Amino acid sequence: MQWTKVLGLGLGAAALLGLGIILGHFAIPKKANSPAPQDLDLEILETVMEQLDAHRIRENLRELSREPHLASSPRDEDLVQLLLQRWKDPESGLDSAEASTYEVLLSFPSQEQPNVVDIVGPTGGIIHSCHRTEENVTGEQGGPDVVQPYAAYAPSGTPQAVNAAKHGIAGVLVYTDPADINDGLSSPDETFPNSWYLPPSGVERGSYYEYFGDPLTPYLPAVPSSFRVDLANVSGFPPIPTQPIGFQDARDLLCNLNGTLAPATWQGALGCHYRLGPGFRADGDFPADSQVNVSVYNRLELRNSSNVLGIIRGAVEPDRYVLYGNHRDSWVHGAVDPSSGTAILLELSRVLGTLLKKGTWRPRRSIVFASWGAEEFGLIGSTEFTEEFFNKLQERTVAYINVDISVFANATLRVQGTPPVQSVVFSATKEIRSPGPGDLSIYDNWIRYFNRSSPVYGLVPSLGSLGAGSDYAPFIHFLGISSMDIAYTYDRSKTSARIYPTYHTAFDTFDYVDKFLDPGFSSHQAVARTAGSVILRLSDSFFLPLKVSDYSETLRSFLQAAQQDLGALLEQHSISLGPLVTAVEKFEAEAAALGQRISTLQKGSPDPLQVRMLNDQLMLLERTFLNPRAFPEERYYSHVLWAPRTGSVVTFPGLSNACSRARDTASGSEAWAEVQRQLSIVVTALESAAATLRPVADL
Repeated sequence: MQWTKVLGLGLGAAALLGLGIILGHFAIPKKANSPAPQDLDLEILETVMEQLDAHRIRENLRELSREPHLASSPRDEDLVQLLLQRWKDPESGLDSAEASTYEVLLSFPSQEQPNVVDIVGPTGGIIHSCHRTEENVTGEQGGPDVVQPYAAYAPSGTPQAVNAAKHGIAGVLVYTDPADINDGLSSPDETFPNSWYLPPSGVERGSYYEYFGDPLTPYLPAVPSSFRVDLANVSGFPPIPTQPIGFQDARDLLCNLNGTLAPATWQGALGCHYRLGPGFRADGDFPADSQVNVSVYNRLELRNSSNVLGIIRGAVEPDRYVLYGNHRDSWVHGAVDPSSGTAILLELSRVLGTLLKKGTWRPRRSIVFASWGAEEFGLIGSTEFTEEFFNKLQERTVAYINVDISVFANATLRVQGTPPVQSVVFSATKEIRSPGPGDLSIYDNWIRYFNRSSPVYGLVPSLGSLGAGSDYAPFIHFLGISSMDIAYTYDRSKTSARIYPTYHTAFDTFDYVDKFLDPGFSSHQAVARTAGSVILRLSDSFFLPLKVSDYSETLRSFLQAAQQDLGALLEQHSISLGPLVTAVEKFEAEAAALGQRISTLQKGSPDPLQVRMLNDQLMLLERTFLNPRAFPEERYYSHVLWAPRTGSVVTFPGLSNACSRARDTASGSEAWAEVQRQLSIVVTALESAAATLRPVADL
């Protein structure tokens, strides 16, 4: 996920066998050495909430962020061993822990030839150079393992120009404007280490690969037996050299440009009016006919990257998995991204592992903890995992919980997820005290910052939708598994920052978190408690706490938007929304009926097999919204409700996008045929979803 301003310039088969043995072996009944809970044990839940320790989370973070740990680096592999050691600990470990390795294509800057951005005078001499590294303000930004700022997967090259208008796009410089990240503040005394704001030399690294997963093995795991695309045929890489710079260097360029004023929406907080060129100002710091020379020496390398899995075997339903994941790799020290999440992962697994080893608890369903590798390069570890175990995960996974950046700031909870997880998150957060003064629950504090009016529940906290910014993406878009992403974030009324300011820079350090983001680590503890409660409710509850009727609100909202904003246009082209109306109504009726059957069973003493069948209906609903042929232009996106939406109407994405493209074309065109196809895809998916919710004996 990139947030930038742009300046244009003229593993093997053993891994598969391993997981199969681990989970298949656990499905064999064994003599129990601990109680097998029939339902959620509230005393166990309370014990877990009490034992999740803010100080331990802080110490985890200190260790995890002590050194840079770029994907596949020696320190990254050291952290693999740390996770294995913790998860195999005799007193607080899990049932098993294994690492699996994939050979994937990564991108790095050359150590011998650093990427450079120079201003070259009329005679060819260098008259100004942009900073190649960030200022070493705390002693942590200048170490040998701090990777130079670069745009991963951007090609090498040496374009020279002043702007796109005169020369065409020859290369791209990318920077983060202080208006977007620093609330407009830019002087050194206003920035880190004196505040949470980004110093002027800070540069946001990132991957510029368009898709996710290993670039050479789309839809296949990156194991030795898999076919690999020829490098010349790989798609999704930037076509021209690209290099990120700090806003200090961007000021030197933008504030000296000549030409007409840039649009108001392009203006920022560098202390000057941004212009479009061509050329530099005659009264500026550089000769008017100077050129900007960008030299990029990135290289592609095949590297080994590891996922680490830690497993607690379920006592009653070991073949049903609750997955909890967080990526491990970072661009530099990565205290916030991702180590704040890894610190919580380690504390949660310690508390649950201790109860497990004492014999006082074992979950009803299996819990799988995952530490993903190479996420920063394009969600690679999680995607390879979903490709390798596609069928098993689709058949058996209850839900996926993602905690990447656990604390952006310390004001309130923020949850993104699919509608069925709303209920379990609400139940969890109502029982946990919010950090800070007062006696509010996390739920009550959350509703103060992010809320919506529900026609069913009244005023409730609002869940965001899932895009593709973290490791939940392959689980929801590719596998159709109900997913969520949990974090603490900021008060939007107090900052306009679109993300925490030191994101993907060398200033994202332990001290940054300790001093500015979460002193005392109470917000980290709140996220740990929320995630821990959700894990226990999903793994231990007799009836799965997934409420499929909550999808009805989303579908009704999408339908109303289509009727109001697209209905007249569709009618002009003889396309009726009638089948869509009927399909939504069918879903609403079947979801309500299923909810009633569950309510009735909960009042009695139902047969466990009967409950298992109902739970499978809840678990499998999300899969019915998948259609791998719905979006042929997209890779991995097959969820017809949550695929990327480029159209302006907030409705079913395929329908919105198709209408946007067809709007100015004639009836009978291919574009309008695609509108009809997308409408049919949605109707079919909704009818399939409704059928999945009917009684299983009703064929």
